[in-house]
Amino acid sequence: MLAQIIRRFAADQTGATAIEYALLGTIIAVALVASFTLVGDGVANMFGSGSTGAVGAIGNSVNKL
Repeated sequence: MLAQIIRRFAADQTGATAIEYALLGTIIAVALVASFTLVGDGVANMFGSGSTGAVGAIGNSVNKL
């Protein structure tokens, strides 16, 4: 009886696709979070802040007009 249940459980693959999709989605989510973290700092440094940043440069150009 127990051996038959174990054999049936080992042969059953109905949930395998759902688990594979869940693992794939998790890997993609982790990769996105990691890339956003790395790229986000670079973008913030590129645009800067205060009067030396992009907003300050645009404001200075508008004031000169």
